[in-house]
Amino acid sequence: MRLAIMLPCYQEEATIAETVSAFARARPDAVIYVYDNNSTDRTAERAAAAGAIVRHEARQGKGNVMRRAFADIEADIYVMCDGDATYDASRVDDLIRLVVEDKIDMVVGARVPVDETSHRTGHAFGNTLFNRIADWLFGSEFTDIFSGYRAFSRRFVKSLPIITDGFEIETELTVHAIDLRVPVAEVRLPFGKRPEGSASKLRTARDGLRILWALLLLTKEVRPFSFFAFWGGLAAIVSLVLAYPLVVTFLQTGLVPRLPTAVLATGMALLAFLSLGCGIVLDSVSRGRHEVKRLRYLEIAAPDFGQHHCQPLDRKRSCQPPPSRG
Repeated sequence: MRLAIMLPCYQEEATIAETVSAFARARPDAVIYVYDNNSTDRTAERAAAAGAIVRHEARQGKGNVMRRAFADIEADIYVMCDGDATYDASRVDDLIRLVVEDKIDMVVGARVPVDETSHRTGHAFGNTLFNRIADWLFGSEFTDIFSGYRAFSRRFVKSLPIITDGFEIETELTVHAIDLRVPVAEVRLPFGKRPEGSASKLRTARDGLRILWALLLLTKEVRPFSFFAFWGGLAAIVSLVLAYPLVVTFLQTGLVPRLPTAVLATGMALLAFLSLGCGIVLDSVSRGRHEVKRLRYLEIAAPDFGQHHCQPLDRKRSCQPPPSRG
């Protein structure tokens, strides 16, 4: 089994060596990659000294880093984790076991704060809010869509055309799994606070707005009919509200006294129909893209890690060990 552990990092000099060492102790058979994203401190140097393979990505942003890592690395199982020593590396087998034994394509390590200081107040509120929005938009099966600690199968990684650049990558990973309806799971794991000398790169307001924008864009890409039908419905409601008094006046007097309002109501009605038409057309396009991604996913066989094979025997299916090659 080829196991790759990927640690995207930016200015993590204080924690990266500890994180690499912890994963090396938990999984000595894994190849640990640290992707340095333009750090100006000693992140790359300390990662290499701890035994990691250090690579670099010039485009700033976690999404850009993971796009590069998914393209470059060849493995059977991929583990993604932040390099800030807040996740419990010793529990990595809890994630890998589900990928191997149950053939789960994405396992999310849902964060359980070890104390009140693990999450900043704004981050905790935003996490809860966006999880509810994702559940409403996509029917999310997760309680923590922003967790940076995940394990993936090869076929999941190689079927994902990452389009986001920054911290929205976790949102895109989640939506991709929901869109393809692949097997997923969630494991609750302890989440600690950053050690002294380490600072979070997440900006609550700025990155919160970027994540919200990413959710809207992903809704347009994955659920275009619902997206455009929503805006078309709003335009139709505005048109009816504006047109109602004009229709009443016209029926009573035969006159349309407020021509600008009539033009606006007509424009909003046309906009509603155009939006609905766009939704219908783009829904067909989205289904085509979905089928292409699904076919790519199915092209990559689920890895066999030495488990028994099922073969037909005497008109019944029973599990038998693989035939000898000797």
